Amino acid sequence: MPTKPVQVLRLKHAQSSYQEVDLLAQEVAIALVYNGISHVVLMATPQAVEELAIGFSLTEGIVQSLEQIYDIETQESGLGITVQLQIASSCFATLKERRRQMSGRTGCGLCGIDSLEAVQPKVQPINHQNMIKRQDIEQALAVFERSQPLREQTGSLHGAAWVEQGTIKALYEDVGRHNALDKLLAHLVRHKINRQAGFVLVSSRASFEMVAKAAVVGITCIVAVSAATELAVSLAEQANITLIGFARAERQTVYTHPEFLIED
Repeated sequence: MPTKPVQVLRLKHAQSSYQEVDLLAQEVAIALVYNGISHVVLMATPQAVEELAIGFSLTEGIVQSLEQIYDIETQESGLGITVQLQIASSCFATLKERRRQMSGRTGCGLCGIDSLEAVQPKVQPINHQNMIKRQDIEQALAVFERSQPLREQTGSLHGAAWVEQGTIKALYEDVGRHNALDKLLAHLVRHKINRQAGFVLVSSRASFEMVAKAAVVGITCIVAVSAATELAVSLAEQANITLIGFARAERQTVYTHPEFLIED
């Protein structure tokens, strides 16, 4: 279950305190194991775990396509969830080399990166054929909050949605904004959804990691309810991604490639 009921004490100014049951978001350890070798442990909401594993594998460059993931099995225990992935031998060889380069490090600000030049991912410009209507953005934003049931229940989850023609077609929630996005991107890839047909809407800020992940699978527009960072804007400019922040139903801030936005 993604939520758990707990007994809490409510305190209100100038009023008596009272006991009440509250719903908290579950946050569990999810270990991703590739060809028998543990690679990473993510703290995440225990929902759509396979999508999380697939999305992370794709957006972190462990595999380049869904076809390179041969099998996925999940195992639950009292400690968390283990996801066993069988991947192509060429991908596993690259992963082992990456792990070898990481060995002996004590810091993990940007795991696996060993130079300042490697901080900003190298992205190829996306062949942008998608025009986004402002009306579609505003229509999706008007229903975005109430389309996140776990966020409404707990107040502590992020959402990532796929929007086509103003309608939210898919939405994933997680305690981690990167996790929510990975789940959504995996959904788009697994269901062979045309990434030129809509845009991604996220409940968080737009960091460079979010843009980098979206660029991997060919997303052409990201709309965030909070701000974008300078590095995210720089990366979106390079990737040919329209990046929009501070998004509300009545106003938005366009950081990059406004030429792909049209007024109705």
